[in-house]
Amino acid sequence: MEMSQTSPPPTSPAEGNDPCEIDVTDMAIDGVTLLIGLCGLVGNGAVLWLLGFHIRRNPITVYILNLAVADFTFLLFVITSSLLYVVENASCSTVVSLRYLRSFLLLSLFSHNMGLYLLTAISIERCGSILCPLWYRCHRPQHLSGVMCALLWVLSVAVVATVSSLCLTHKEELCQMSLISMYILNLLLFAPSMVISSTVLFIKVKCGSQQQQPRRLHIVIFLTVLFFLIFAFPLSLWNFLQQLSYTVMSSQVVFLLACIHSSIKPLTYFLMGSCWRRCSLVSLRVSFQRVFEETEENTACSNGAIMDTVVPAC
Repeated sequence: MEMSQTSPPPTSPAEGNDPCEIDVTDMAIDGVTLLIGLCGLVGNGAVLWLLGFHIRRNPITVYILNLAVADFTFLLFVITSSLLYVVENASCSTVVSLRYLRSFLLLSLFSHNMGLYLLTAISIERCGSILCPLWYRCHRPQHLSGVMCALLWVLSVAVVATVSSLCLTHKEELCQMSLISMYILNLLLFAPSMVISSTVLFIKVKCGSQQQQPRRLHIVIFLTVLFFLIFAFPLSLWNFLQQLSYTVMSSQVVFLLACIHSSIKPLTYFLMGSCWRRCSLVSLRVSFQRVFEETEENTACSNGAIMDTVVPAC
């Protein structure tokens, strides 16, 4: 099975069909994907600009900044591939070779995997901060977020590089095995870890002290994981089923859902921090500060903080 079967299939007509027959549904879906992807690029670009240059760096913003890079990269792939399919449909000719399409797929796999890995790390760390607050405040390594992000980037590069070396050299059986192994890693290790940790976080916060409302950050994490399960998880599942010769929906729909997932995060950050105020450049920065800088509160290790802690330490 060739690697191209895991990505949106080229629009070249089958033998015996009208070479200029246009699938209106696919064209419409690609158009919507382009529109959402462009909006997502703007949103993630704003996240990169604000978190990179205008908001004080803390453990959570390091993760969110890297997550925005992964989403931005994935949206670039989606926009480029969707535009190519629209042009191919309109011109009734092949615009790029299959090798370039496979390269686009590798780029999408790299950024999609990285987004999953980062969401898992964020969920586990915030869950740990709730279950073991004293350790998190007093003993957490200062540069843990940066080190974890670097390791996850290395892991994502290593996984995709292995797949690339096998698939781009037309070793079909080894290519299929490597793809299946990658999807099993995503579906059976990272995705369950993310869901379990975010569920524990939600339950712990919901059933914790009634004197404090859940922090915006915890709600953002829970919503982001929920959106992943709704919009991004189908892409990994669809790719896995493709390797087993099962097709449950069209590739255009799957990539549209994944595009929505990568585009909706900046809107979630803004809405959770804006308190529904009028959107402006200043209020956008303030909204992000409300979400991501509130985690700085009470993080200093002191005797008073230890005495005031309600949740038992680990």
